[in-house]
Amino acid sequence: MMMSQQIENNFKYHAPKEGQPEQYEKIRSMAKELAYLIEAEVPNSREKSLAMTNLEQSVFWANAGIARN
Repeated sequence: MMMSQQIENNFKYHAPKEGQPEQYEKIRSMAKELAYLIEAEVPNSREKSLAMTNLEQSVFWANAGIARN
């Protein structure tokens, strides 16, 4: 894909296609389970905060991968 095509794709609205909302929900649901595990098992710390932030980013990028492709 040419860079200009990728830029156009990355910065446009992607209306959900059939089945995608269910895919998004599966990803969010599993990530939420992991978030609760991290909350319960990891001492409050910078590392815990980073783990939570990166988990949120993982959900975002996974959902973007579904939407964009």
